[in-house]
Amino acid sequence: MSNTSQVSEPMISYRTLDNQNAFLLIEAIKNGIDYSFFEKLAKSIPFSMREWSSFLHLSERSMQRYKKEKLSFGQVSSERIVEITMLYKYGVEVFGNTEFFNTWLHDRNLAFGKKIPKNLLDSTFGISLVKDELTRIEHGILA
Repeated sequence: MSNTSQVSEPMISYRTLDNQNAFLLIEAIKNGIDYSFFEKLAKSIPFSMREWSSFLHLSERSMQRYKKEKLSFGQVSSERIVEITMLYKYGVEVFGNTEFFNTWLHDRNLAFGKKIPKNLLDSTFGISLVKDELTRIEHGILA
């Protein structure tokens, strides 16, 4: 029996991407998210491959190579994929549906100095700011 370092779909799925399964998420991140699983996640979140490559600090060409060679992402990229997926899931819960959340993600926001929330997803700090704002919205703190 071989010991593989790639994350396969049975080990982690979209439904497990929440804080209740933190240890599973940590293990998945350490082992790396494989491209085929990332592709399934990416199809459920309306970001283009260009946007994903920007969020992950990878060129579009590198993303194509990951796909062609069926590679796994490194720990930093895997963590960002999980963070963005969890954030997206949370945003949909806060807004009640994907359409409202997508509109909010793409509109300039005073809370972010008139920046577009989606454009903050290329760093852990930016993701944290967006999550904090979603928490304020969830609790009715709109200032």
